[in-house]
Amino acid sequence: MNASAQQHGSILAEEAAHFGSMAAEWWDPKGSSAMLHKLNPPRLRHVRDTVDRHWSLDPQSLRPLVGRRVADIGCGAGLLAEPLARLGAEMVAVDAAAENIAVARIHAEKQGLTIDYRHGGFEALAGERFDLVTSMEVIEHVSDPASFVAGLADLLAPDGILILSTPNRSPLSRLALIGVAEGFGLIPRGTHDWNRFLTPDELAAHVEAAGLRVIDRKGLSFSIASGFQLSDDLTLDYFLTAVR
Repeated sequence: MNASAQQHGSILAEEAAHFGSMAAEWWDPKGSSAMLHKLNPPRLRHVRDTVDRHWSLDPQSLRPLVGRRVADIGCGAGLLAEPLARLGAEMVAVDAAAENIAVARIHAEKQGLTIDYRHGGFEALAGERFDLVTSMEVIEHVSDPASFVAGLADLLAPDGILILSTPNRSPLSRLALIGVAEGFGLIPRGTHDWNRFLTPDELAAHVEAAGLRVIDRKGLSFSIASGFQLSDDLTLDYFLTAVR
């Protein structure tokens, strides 16, 4: 068993191994993670809009997260962690694939960024508290979504924000993400299991069971002309934001 395939409680070993095998190309916008590069701008915009609104921050500030601890769970090689660090966050990021963490550390160092990368699941942060916890396109890959959400909730500081994203379990996501994206090689085959996708109501139920309150649901839609963009349509993929 290679390093990426070690079990970390919440993470399925085979899922960690799959994403660890993509580590070398993670920062290549034309490689196996090209789809994630396209997802990142609207993802970052949503995070920025959310924190500005929740904490009444200056939307013109270049470093609005100064003084805030942020954790990214299932960080891959750092596509979201790096821009959050540039926004001033004291950044901690974890991933179950050791290969991803190795690539992430090297890339951050080359960018002059200080990010505390750790190999593991959310369990690696037990006992710590964060102002913002993000976990993007991860919950569909974990062993127990309810326990995973409860673990993330435990990481939140009293005025903290949890932002999750995941594909919706809908006919459109089956067609777009598996039939088209995997079928035509836009993402590696085996990346998704449609049966593991959660509907917004299912994810909200897990969040509420963990003692949090859902404050926002936002869609991520796709068009040939505009690519991925924030939307009120939750059918393909969506963000769910919660607080205590």
